[in-house]
Amino acid sequence: MHLAPVTLTPLEPGQRRVMHLHAIVPALVPVIVGAGIGTALFVQLGWPGWVLPLLALPLAYWIVAIAPKRRFEAWGWALAEDELHVAWGVWTQVHTIVPLSRVQHLDVAQGPIERANGVARLIVHTAGTAHATVVLPGITRATAEDLRDRIREHIRAEPW
Repeated sequence: MHLAPVTLTPLEPGQRRVMHLHAIVPALVPVIVGAGIGTALFVQLGWPGWVLPLLALPLAYWIVAIAPKRRFEAWGWALAEDELHVAWGVWTQVHTIVPLSRVQHLDVAQGPIERANGVARLIVHTAGTAHATVVLPGITRATAEDLRDRIREHIRAEPW
């Protein structure tokens, strides 16, 4: 059986800003570790302490500026007649198809950084294992609530 291709909708631009902001703290780790090691090398051996933090800056730049952009571009979603499609991943490309008949409950979530950037998350819990949760980030709150209501209507319309 060959399935018809689904046209995926990209995430809202505000999600890209959220991804960049969430990358700041992890980007500080190599700079701080480099500064700590550089300081120790300076104290113990007299080596210049600024070299390691300077070497960590390109990695920090990649973590904050390049990686979130690539991850953002890999995301997409679509609500078909009876399935929710969610695709993501740069290295490992994942395309999850959630049959609407398997949805147990739905959450719309929005943290402060997401609120400031006008995006929200739709969290879909399905029947199955403890890891049967699909998160669709980077959609407007209105879109998330609309998807939630449409999926809920689909679930109610199904016979038992």
